[in-house]
Amino acid sequence: MQQPFTSRDVVSLTGITLRQLQWWDERRIVVPSREGRRRLYSMEDLAEVAVICELRSRGFSLQRVRKVMRFLQREFGKRLAEIVSGNCEYHLLTDGKTLYLETSPRQIVDILKNSRQPMLTICLSDTVRQVRAEIRAKKSSPSMSRSLRNVRQAS
Repeated sequence: MQQPFTSRDVVSLTGITLRQLQWWDERRIVVPSREGRRRLYSMEDLAEVAVICELRSRGFSLQRVRKVMRFLQREFGKRLAEIVSGNCEYHLLTDGKTLYLETSPRQIVDILKNSRQPMLTICLSDTVRQVRAEIRAKKSSPSMSRSLRNVRQAS
């Protein structure tokens, strides 16, 4: 099983602030497990935080982010990291009103051709892969290794 990540690990890996992370937990956007007062994030939680950060950086309001997360949960019945962990490339497209989740380049092109307004496209698979690559890179750094060891010892 993947070792959990502390709030500080998530901040280090995604660039989000501790307060944003706490607020998202309070609003039940990303809800980590708890060990006493400590928040512990799974790989799936971390992937969701990274995708939300990407959506927020593209101008999505938190209300729109919630709609995206509900859409993914409703359509697939799985968490985001589980959806994009396969071999397919998942692209989220939106015109501000409608959400599309596509894996086929042909379908993506068709949506873009037939759109009457600009479309925002985000490759969810790339975002999750990027987070995983950062984790691998930072695991070898002394501060992340120390942090992960501290979580293991507390367990």
